[in-house]
Amino acid sequence: MKLIIDVMSGDKAPLETLLGVCKAQKQDYSDGVEYILVGNENVIKEVAKENKLDISRFDIRHTDSVLTMEDDPMSVMRDKKDSSMGLALRLLAAGEGDAMVSAGNTGALFCGSSLILKRLKGIGRAAIGAILPLANPVMLLDSGASVKVNEDYMLGFAVMGSIYMKAIYNISSPRVGLVNNGSEATKGGELQIAAYEKLSSSDRINFVGNVEGNQIPLGGCDVAVCDGFVGNIVLKTAEGMGKLISNELKSMFKQNFVRMLAALLANGGLKAFKKKFDAKEYGGAPILGISKTVIKAHGSSDAKAFSNAIRQAINCVKLGVTETIAREAELLEEKKSEPCEK
Repeated sequence: MKLIIDVMSGDKAPLETLLGVCKAQKQDYSDGVEYILVGNENVIKEVAKENKLDISRFDIRHTDSVLTMEDDPMSVMRDKKDSSMGLALRLLAAGEGDAMVSAGNTGALFCGSSLILKRLKGIGRAAIGAILPLANPVMLLDSGASVKVNEDYMLGFAVMGSIYMKAIYNISSPRVGLVNNGSEATKGGELQIAAYEKLSSSDRINFVGNVEGNQIPLGGCDVAVCDGFVGNIVLKTAEGMGKLISNELKSMFKQNFVRMLAALLANGGLKAFKKKFDAKEYGGAPILGISKTVIKAHGSSDAKAFSNAIRQAINCVKLGVTETIAREAELLEEKKSEPCEK
């Protein structure tokens, strides 16, 4: 297996991305994995030397250009097609790797993935599937890429999310919920009502109905489906709540000696609690519905988060997530072409 890593993109690149690659390379899940690092070769080698990182076994593909967070998403197809992100996507499209990881501009990575790697037949719209850092993992899609969607796209989201959760988290029949402002089938706007009808009539998913915001963190579903506008708000709220809880716990246990002692006694439990709600543990979000595996790491990823994004990419390839989605997408396409019953 070969992974293509965009090491120049992200708020903390290239140091944290390089540290993340080196960290991942030493783990058991990286056995037999080769890495292609895409970016400015001189900068990569200089950073590696300064931080005593052994990158001798990595294949480096040089480019001077970097696509920033402020760049227009379509820059990856135009004036910055030779950026580290653009080159990495083209290497993946050319078959030089099995998956790609980047912490760069979300819009550019989504556009580039859809246009360079192409969507799978039968998938109307690709989606970013973020794992919410909750007591039990929930895949939220779309989590920010597509603000305007229709009910057919949302059925595709539900199918792709179900496949991912079944493969990666070993959930035999993932429960799909439609994010809405009420549990009744008639709740929501035109999109939600149409999506409810579409999802409830499909035999490709385990649809459990509408889920409200307060049900998502309490185990109301395994796959939460919505448009990208709602999804991004839900995602950022969940991440913010996780940080708030962590900060409040730290503040509480530092108030006096007795509470500090209590924190020491509960140290193991607190660490487990923090890990459960830490977004860094999940690493990144897969862009589902395209021909190859692409993982979008968080823009502020440190070495730990980036190495976990790499682990995610490896697992997706090993478990054949993209291939399974492709097969299911073909079935959806065939069903669309079937004559309607009178």
